[in-house]
Amino acid sequence: MDLKLEPEKHEIYQESFIREISQTVMVKLVEAGLAGQKLEETTADISFSIASILDDTTAIEADGVAVKPYLTFRDGDDAIIHCGENAYTYEFVRGILKELFDR
Repeated sequence: MDLKLEPEKHEIYQESFIREISQTVMVKLVEAGLAGQKLEETTADISFSIASILDDTTAIEADGVAVKPYLTFRDGDDAIIHCGENAYTYEFVRGILKELFDR
């Protein structure tokens, strides 16, 4: 498997990825009966928490060893795309939430 440095494509993919996560969280919360301000706040809290984990800004440990995620995306069957640094999905969440809840 080839590791390809493609920051522009990676940025598009990570924004789509965190958008899908945020939309899925919102839908599941609606299905659970949340609405209005509580729906918006809870969707935001969960989305930002997930983004923090993906972006390696949340401390994760397994058996005393730091767990450091590094977000990549498959590009066909033989390559994965990365951006050369930690993901920054967190930066997209605010705009995505605005799109989801802007009336």
